[in-house]
Amino acid sequence: MPFAGREPELDVSPGSWIADAVRPFREHVVASLVPPVFAAYARVFHPAARYDDLDDVDVPWAEVAAANGTVVHPAMEWGSITGSMEYFENADQSPLWDGAPARGHLPVQVARALIDVLRRHTATPDDCWFGIWHGHASIWHGHGSVVADRPTLALPAREHWLVRGPIALAAENMAEEPAEQSANLWWPADRAWCVATDIDLVTTYVGGSPRCIADLLSAPGLETAPVPPDQLITWDADTVNPLPADGPG
Repeated sequence: MPFAGREPELDVSPGSWIADAVRPFREHVVASLVPPVFAAYARVFHPAARYDDLDDVDVPWAEVAAANGTVVHPAMEWGSITGSMEYFENADQSPLWDGAPARGHLPVQVARALIDVLRRHTATPDDCWFGIWHGHASIWHGHGSVVADRPTLALPAREHWLVRGPIALAAENMAEEPAEQSANLWWPADRAWCVATDIDLVTTYVGGSPRCIADLLSAPGLETAPVPPDQLITWDADTVNPLPADGPG
């Protein structure tokens, strides 16, 4: 079965509340990814990695910004704190960091830290929904007959297959080895919160109750910041640090 041992659901209507509420994608704001129905929101920064023999050491954005003389703030962007769009994929700042933050994929260690917090803020941790962007060819390679005829949840500019399972599924690989891909969207059946990792971004956004988001902001193992639902999510959203001279690439 294609997605962490689960086939896509035939009924995608449990995700209709998201499709009905999210703002148009062309606005490029947090609420274009996570529905603006929550009282609070947080941004979760995917760490860079420093290679230490066989181990990957997480390098927070705050450490990268400090080394580059740039400012840490909720709307900071990777290109602006490093000074170049090349640092998304094609270069590093060794020995500070060797691998760029994961784009469109929630790293396993970050997903587990999120799970530890979010399971305390839902009455249905064993009944959650997970959306996988239908454009991830590496995920369904070899399973085309299984997923091609399955319906997708249509969100602005994105379509997702849905699978159902316990919250722990958020840390599972939805792709076929050796590829790695997390769910791009997940929420519990009681809709207490919602998590979105857009395919183009190196951060994840979460909407929830004030208590939930406060717990997330103080959780160990996570680099987070509170954000409003109308905060821009584009590469040029950082108005504090200089924009990278080489543009979006």
